[in-house]
Amino acid sequence: MRNDKVEIRVKRLNPNARIPETAKPGDVAFDLFSVVDHDLEPGNRFPVPTGLAMEIPTGYEGQVRPRSGLAFRKGITTLNTPGTIDSGYRGEVKVILINHGHETFHIEKGMRIAQLAIRSVPEARFAEVDALTDSERGTDGLGSTGL
Repeated sequence: MRNDKVEIRVKRLNPNARIPETAKPGDVAFDLFSVVDHDLEPGNRFPVPTGLAMEIPTGYEGQVRPRSGLAFRKGITTLNTPGTIDSGYRGEVKVILINHGHETFHIEKGMRIAQLAIRSVPEARFAEVDALTDSERGTDGLGSTGL
């Protein structure tokens, strides 16, 4: 079992900001919280400020993901999923929420709006070649494995 311990340095940009936390022991993602009140109309999107800036170590990324309860019950999700926080970014973390529901959704200060997962990323490079090795799937693309 892998159990890397990674410290994420966090700076409060707003006195109402909450440090990300897990809801239960063993959870793999941390809740992110709003520092503003905002009415999100159906079909609209809004970058919700968390009031936090982070220092994610080199070799890691932050992945901002929707909360399943908000998505299922209210039609609220993150617009770019997962949203990436690069290790070099030092600005405020904002979560772009979109309302796919039929009613106005009221975002409240202190509300859990998304989840943040910290993931290790390999140092990758691209190598141009004249041919690729064969695979079972080959060039079969969109929908090739059925619905």
